[in-house]
Amino acid sequence: MSRYLTDLHIHSCLSPCGDDDMTPGNIAGMAVLNGLQIVALTDHNTAKNCPAFFRAAKGYGLIPIAGMELTTAEDIHAVCLFRTLEDALDFDRFVEERRFPIKNKPAIFGQQLLIGENDEIVGEEEILLINAVNISLEEAHHEVTSRGGVCYPAHIDRNSNGIIAMLGDFPPEPQFTAFELNDAASRDSMKQRHPILSERSLVHVAASDAHYLTDIAEDGFPLELDDEPYSSALVTNRLIDYLLKQEREMRNG
Repeated sequence: MSRYLTDLHIHSCLSPCGDDDMTPGNIAGMAVLNGLQIVALTDHNTAKNCPAFFRAAKGYGLIPIAGMELTTAEDIHAVCLFRTLEDALDFDRFVEERRFPIKNKPAIFGQQLLIGENDEIVGEEEILLINAVNISLEEAHHEVTSRGGVCYPAHIDRNSNGIIAMLGDFPPEPQFTAFELNDAASRDSMKQRHPILSERSLVHVAASDAHYLTDIAEDGFPLELDDEPYSSALVTNRLIDYLLKQEREMRNG
């Protein structure tokens, strides 16, 4: 078992609310400066900057996770993380077909910059990415897990698009295995107010939801993962297994 410092919720400049300086290369460089080892790129309703992020992260010796922050039909934010870049891009194609064709207005919402393999701007996404898509929370969970990934509610301790703020409580369905906190210190109070989080022994993580380079976690959220014999692919799989509660089941079995 090895200890890894993580930040599993970061936006690039493809998210309209993300700063233009949040290029994949800059994100990877800042993450390494902050001492992180595992970082997920989770842009709003898209994974199209993940290929450039993978290239940049590997150049820095960082373990990249391909992901997305999906805004479901209920207007709930869910973190979706995948074992491979290919799985994330397959899910991206699924989501793209269910986005509403509302054009972005960069002067109002911000630019949506597509980045190439050398951290250069190669285009812009025309369709606004921060709207809810035509995918329910239950369907999102099914589609992500059917691709071997993990889907869990984002920043449940925040009012903005948090599952508890939107629904009034943490729902019994779908069968989430994890949840995300924006503030790690809120874990105990959230569990006291919402006993289902403890009753189902849900895994929790804390992440920055960074939109600016200065927001990327400085300490990182620590996770103990089995990484022998070491490879970045193995660590990625063990991370997803942990969030799906499969790693502890394998250990206990």
